[in-house]
Amino acid sequence: MDQVLEHFIEIKEEKPEELEDFASKLTEGIQTQGQIEFNNSEFDFNRNDLDQIVGNFLDQIDFREGGAKSDQKFPRPNNYEFLLREAVLNNNTKAKEAVELTLEKMAYGGIYDHLGGGFSRYTVDEIWKVPHFEKMLYDNGQLVTLYSHAYQQNKNPLYKKVIEETLDFIKRELTSSEGGFYSSLDADSEGEEGKFYVWTKEEIEHILGDEDTDLFMDYYNIKSGGNWEHDKNILFRKKDNAHFVKKYKVDEAGLLSKLASAKAKLKAARDERVRPGLDDKILSSWNALMLNGYIDAYRALGNEEYLAAAKKNGAFLINNMLQSDNRLNRNYKDGKSVINAFLDDYAFVADAFISLYQVTFDEKWLNKADDLIKYSTKHFSNEETKMFNFTSDLDPPLAAKKMDLNDDVIPSSNSAMARTLFKMGKFLYNADYVTRSKQMMNNMNQQIIDAKSPAWYSNWCQLYAEILNPPYEVAIVGDAYQGKLKELSANYLPNALLLGGKTEGNLELLKNKLQEGETMIYVCQNRVCKFPVTEVPKALGLMD
Repeated sequence: MDQVLEHFIEIKEEKPEELEDFASKLTEGIQTQGQIEFNNSEFDFNRNDLDQIVGNFLDQIDFREGGAKSDQKFPRPNNYEFLLREAVLNNNTKAKEAVELTLEKMAYGGIYDHLGGGFSRYTVDEIWKVPHFEKMLYDNGQLVTLYSHAYQQNKNPLYKKVIEETLDFIKRELTSSEGGFYSSLDADSEGEEGKFYVWTKEEIEHILGDEDTDLFMDYYNIKSGGNWEHDKNILFRKKDNAHFVKKYKVDEAGLLSKLASAKAKLKAARDERVRPGLDDKILSSWNALMLNGYIDAYRALGNEEYLAAAKKNGAFLINNMLQSDNRLNRNYKDGKSVINAFLDDYAFVADAFISLYQVTFDEKWLNKADDLIKYSTKHFSNEETKMFNFTSDLDPPLAAKKMDLNDDVIPSSNSAMARTLFKMGKFLYNADYVTRSKQMMNNMNQQIIDAKSPAWYSNWCQLYAEILNPPYEVAIVGDAYQGKLKELSANYLPNALLLGGKTEGNLELLKNKLQEGETMIYVCQNRVCKFPVTEVPKALGLMD
């Protein structure tokens, strides 16, 4: 390092013009990296292009082990959100297979904590077995959403179990008394990765010590010499319950009861171990992802505790992260909210508030979402491209304004903001929001169509599908709106926006919808409504 510094000092003293030229070119390179140009061609979103994108997506899927073809496995939930949508709305059987295979393999694998719930970041193998044991809030929030949507679609009890156990983990280990969500649990404890989570066969035998030990070890692939390193075992599954029902001559209820008893004993023993470290900072963007997870779990399972947790977290974000001028802070720790938020914070929080509106019909959440969009447009907008910069114009200037475009484990802030604008434009009849969203999509359009790995644009792909097939606007108005809303929300409705309440409220679409003594459901599209109905199954039929 000293030699490098001495070299630059020498150049500065002897050839300062060369150093200035290098710095200028480096700055120019940084400024052009990750930028995108304004596409002034007419919007052209069509089914053929979307089919090509879906085909390229499916080419990357591992149809034996689920997930993407790779020697490591990352969840990347948004990929399967897109494929689930395509599976249901366009009857794509290969997309359906990709989603269901991946969700089963993840739920069976060592990436999932079979004793305490929740997912680790990724696995270092291609079969979801050996995780990097760190548990991240952003993964678990998005995976709860994905499993909730999949459960709405096919009512698989495995998905319900994953949702409930993961949210038990979040409540127990990553939730503050104020209702904020902590960031992560470390992979290590006592200086050893995974030590908290793994077992020798002898430890399990000692703790369980009964006739169901063989069943448990068979179910979770426990070996005498370990199924991992240093004679340790990671709990993971290979076979479904039907296999063990037949092998051990027990009904499924009995099987689940025996496993639950054994797991409770092991978890109690595990709780006595030195725990992994907790990262207790609370981030606005990651909290919004978990907030959406709670909302989607509530819609899928109807558990009122999930809605209460969602409302509490929404209130936490407003009371602790949102400033009087609608500026967000990014970080909260030790009672202090600091750091000017980035674009992802605004996009994800606004989206989560839109979701809170759709399960409560409390317009406060929609208004707060709109406040965040307006603030973002004022302070993050790149007017040349109609995209958004990652940092605010109130932040200290950088060598280059970063523009976050590619979707990764977390969707990009630009794709998230574009989808949020599209939704809000539909709710508020704000044509400028919808046009801005379409322009952002148009800017990205060709590179997504050309991409052989569109997984890097999965959230943009969802927006493409939403633009191509405009969502239904489903209004429920009348005294009994809550029951009908809950019944409707139990269904997988990726192409519907929900609005309404006991009264008509302030949204344009709700005007003249209230009928005395009735609770009516209006299924609309592009502001045109079909004849109202009173029963949820009939409303669902109008969306076919």
